[in-house]
Amino acid sequence: MYLTHITIEGERWDQLAARYYGDARRYQPIIDANQHVPITPALPSGLRLAIPLLESQHSTEDMPPWMR
Repeated sequence: MYLTHITIEGERWDQLAARYYGDARRYQPIIDANQHVPITPALPSGLRLAIPLLESQHSTEDMPPWMR
């Protein structure tokens, strides 16, 4: 299962990992799920990214409403 994220100018992979997983070091699953996106230090705006739900995220009830 995936969440969809639309990037804003200058977002970084580690910022996305921190936002969705609570750990900036867990960016690799996001990169792996978005192989169509070049690995750059900062992302351009308007990219549609798939954010995989990780095993530790079984329930969306613990997630903020905007992440469900």
